[in-house]
Amino acid sequence: MKLHAAGLCCLLLTSAPAWADAVTVSGRVYQERDGKSGRGPTDPGMGGVQVSNGRSIVRTSADGSYRLPVEAGDTVFVIKPDGYRIPGAADGLPAFWRHYVPQGSPALKYRGIAPTTTPATAYDFALVPERHDNPRGLQMLVFTDPQTATRGDIGYYEQSIVGPLVGKTKARLGTTLGDIVNDDLSLYPAINKVTTQLGVPWFHVPGNHDLDFDAGHDAHSLDSWRAVYGPDTYAVEEGGASFVFLDDVVYDPAARPTYIGGLREDQFAFLGQYLKGLPHDRLLVLGMHIPLFDAAPGRETFRHADRQRLFEMLKPFSNVLVLTGHSHTQQHYYHGAADGWHGDRPLHEYNVGANCGAFWSGVKDRHGVPDSTMSDGTPKGYALLDVAGNGAYRLQYRVAGAADSEQIGLHAPKVLRQGAYPAWGVFANVYMGEDATRVEFRIDGGPWQPMKQVRQGDPRLLVENVADDLAPALRGYDRSPEATPSPHLWRGALATDLALGEHKVDVRATQPDGSVFTASTRYALQGAQR
Repeated sequence: MKLHAAGLCCLLLTSAPAWADAVTVSGRVYQERDGKSGRGPTDPGMGGVQVSNGRSIVRTSADGSYRLPVEAGDTVFVIKPDGYRIPGAADGLPAFWRHYVPQGSPALKYRGIAPTTTPATAYDFALVPERHDNPRGLQMLVFTDPQTATRGDIGYYEQSIVGPLVGKTKARLGTTLGDIVNDDLSLYPAINKVTTQLGVPWFHVPGNHDLDFDAGHDAHSLDSWRAVYGPDTYAVEEGGASFVFLDDVVYDPAARPTYIGGLREDQFAFLGQYLKGLPHDRLLVLGMHIPLFDAAPGRETFRHADRQRLFEMLKPFSNVLVLTGHSHTQQHYYHGAADGWHGDRPLHEYNVGANCGAFWSGVKDRHGVPDSTMSDGTPKGYALLDVAGNGAYRLQYRVAGAADSEQIGLHAPKVLRQGAYPAWGVFANVYMGEDATRVEFRIDGGPWQPMKQVRQGDPRLLVENVADDLAPALRGYDRSPEATPSPHLWRGALATDLALGEHKVDVRATQPDGSVFTASTRYALQGAQR
């Protein structure tokens, strides 16, 4: 397949800055056909493929060649087009980048980037043609915050998140949206060895726990991360959609806290160039770590000026999805005019629940893995993104170690007094619930009744909080988190005027896209005398 560009020349999509110390690198993008490392005589060049230094973008000429200005510290990468896959590097991760760091990183605890030795004329990239039954459409695995602090945590990650998916997933892409480890960057090879068992091309975003905290400023705060994962801002095209992955952690060792959400000038330059070439109806998915919405009213956790600038760039696009992590809770947020978004419809941000849940805390299950329910009552897990290829998408959540159908957590009293005032309720935590979700319940197969959305702690987690408080010894390495008001919790009052004995409660949740989740529980009515 040949990609068409205007004249298929090595066209610079924008005028590159005249850096005083700029060097020009060159290479070829080619189709890997002979199965051997490096470009062979039967590996043809690919025209029209985009290559970037993280600021500007060029397209390859008809023979696959390109020239690109770089500065020391840059990473050169290819933007994979639809219909191709990126060969894996020795560590199993996609080999789509090469650093240009002649002097290497400054002295850092975790070493950073070693001096690069690639000749300036040998920045070649291979792509492998790939056919799919559904070329326009795909499924993507969305992970965030494994936040592994030890090899034991990596074992939990393998056992609860990755292991059940090995050999079973149909995903064509995967991503981890930051906090891959918990400050110990030496653990990257060990966790990568687990993630790559999935056999899925995997793309990473840095988080605030992936920083070189001994770096003097933001420019070198990701050197050790970049040594392993490559560029911190890049794009991948697959299944009729464009995925843009962004480092949105701005590090300032002199500030308190030492980081804030935001974007750099070079990132805005890259985005401006990349978005300029995209059809406005193409699905555009942005993956980053820190959410765009504020963590609490009046607290600027992502720089508002940067957010507004980003929103202006995204405004022309009719199908945009933002994926974030960081919070160790889960919610859907729809940006509107109050947030500075003025698109045709609200901008959907899905803040994904963490792989590690609440930092691998809580009582261990029968397999020896901590329960680690998050403070909003969401169990640890991961998400699936299904792309239809026409700009449409569907999101799902998967609870670690549970059946796909486990989408609602229920809490109800075991026993109530017959005839008592109906002041006790059944609570339904709909993990993927949002304000537009309709949640109903019925008792003993009777009529469906609406449940009321409430903002309070999930009673299931409150039970764990009380058990931790009352225990004479630690029940786990770390206690479960204190329950916080959940954005996806509903309540229905249980009837007490029914017959003595057990009664079944069914709950169903209908999502805005028409998906229906169900769950059931039981409670009993007993007679009592004063």
